[in-house]
Amino acid sequence: MDQAAVLEIGQEAFFVILKSGGPVMAAGLVVGLAIAIFQTLTSIQEMTLTFVPKIIMIFAAVIFFMPFMMTTIIEFAQTLFDRMIVLG
Repeated sequence: MDQAAVLEIGQEAFFVILKSGGPVMAAGLVVGLAIAIFQTLTSIQEMTLTFVPKIIMIFAAVIFFMPFMMTTIIEFAQTLFDRMIVLG
């Protein structure tokens, strides 16, 4: 296995991480931003107000995006296993 193949596998792994974790992180970001705007407009400065809605939204996003995330990870694993078979 040469350096180009290792770099290609690393690049694919990085994109798989972004594709599987990105939607959940984006959901948390959107909820956090909405709560921050709400707190700014109402002058409520309660620090614990952000935790419960974020946890609920992230949990819902994980449930909603789980099929997509699993498909992405399984396809990547199958690609890696196919490469191992070719090498060995």
